[in-house]
Amino acid sequence: MKLLKLTIITILLFTTTSWAENLTIPQKNAVRSAKNYLRMIGFSRNGLIQQLSSDAGDGYKVTDATIAVDSLNIDWDKQAIKSAKKYLNIMGFSCKGLIQQLSSKAGDKYTLSQAKYGAQQVGACQ
Repeated sequence: MKLLKLTIITILLFTTTSWAENLTIPQKNAVRSAKNYLRMIGFSRNGLIQQLSSDAGDGYKVTDATIAVDSLNIDWDKQAIKSAKKYLNIMGFSCKGLIQQLSSKAGDKYTLSQAKYGAQQVGACQ
């Protein structure tokens, strides 16, 4: 069993390293930017890609931003919780309103499932 765990860990480390080595310089820079954003606030996958690729954001090419975000191991449900908490700290939201804000194309761009999860986990849907 220990050998199996060690083998799996080794494979994961090797695969992660190989993936990171294949990134271009702009993609590696986009990874660094993405990590910095995620330290500050919650982002959905689409929201983070937009932030990285927008002219009002970092201005990376959409393909570079997408590859960078997809190279990271991000728990989008946890990000939805982080975003939901942020909104509730600013103002009151109904369950439906918070889910709409989190999932809207004009809002945070989480999937409906992620938005529901985030709203439920912060207690907005009781």
